[in-house]
Amino acid sequence: MNSGYYFISDVHLNLKGFEAEKIQEQILIDFFDYIKNDAAEIFIVGDLFDFWIEYKYVVPKGNYRLFSKLSEIMNKNIKITYLAGNHDFWRGTYFRDEFGITIIDRNLEREINGKKFFISHGDGLAYRDTGYRILKKILRNKVAQKLYSLIHPDIGIWLAKRTSSTSRTYTGQKDYSKRDGLKDYAIKKIRSGFDYVIMGHRHKPLKVENNGSFYINLGDWIDDFSYGLFRGEEFKLMKFFDIKRKQVVNEEII
Repeated sequence: MNSGYYFISDVHLNLKGFEAEKIQEQILIDFFDYIKNDAAEIFIVGDLFDFWIEYKYVVPKGNYRLFSKLSEIMNKNIKITYLAGNHDFWRGTYFRDEFGITIIDRNLEREINGKKFFISHGDGLAYRDTGYRILKKILRNKVAQKLYSLIHPDIGIWLAKRTSSTSRTYTGQKDYSKRDGLKDYAIKKIRSGFDYVIMGHRHKPLKVENNGSFYINLGDWIDDFSYGLFRGEEFKLMKFFDIKRKQVVNEEII
């Protein structure tokens, strides 16, 4: 019986140059191969791609090997749940129709083996981030998406890529205050009864205990190659690949 619940976030495929991109994609494929005989469910907690935008008949090219692996996983009856991140500008029905992947455009509450999970990408929860919260409502607005769809795909996808790059630079340089809005929000959720609050977005692996419950930030697959694993009793924050040693390590971080 498959028993592992796996969580990853912030892979940001299509961020790097061609050669580095292929290496990053292969590491992710190796990870899926590693867990495919054990996983009960895989949660992608936002930003699998550095940008994703799809039209009715057009999606960004590339990543064929990854899509083949996702199809293989779904054919093994492993459920994949994909939460929208801030670089997932919008998605239509491609992932659902092609792979059967469940798409979630909101925070997710789940019970796993008697433990209550609150799962969120975490974007918009940082302090001093009102501008992004307004932008998020615009990007998620169906009317705005419909108007954008009138732009030719070559231009629309190019604009999305440029906007994604600008957003990442802005996020990296912005002062969100010394307080961690994601952590503070997670603690409130823990106090409301959740055993685990799982987020991404910050690109820093983190595990914080609060009265026997935990806030977990999953880190990223740009530098950390980290993931979360829950087998029904303890949640572990793991490192799959060490970029300095250039090898799979699959070791516990915290």
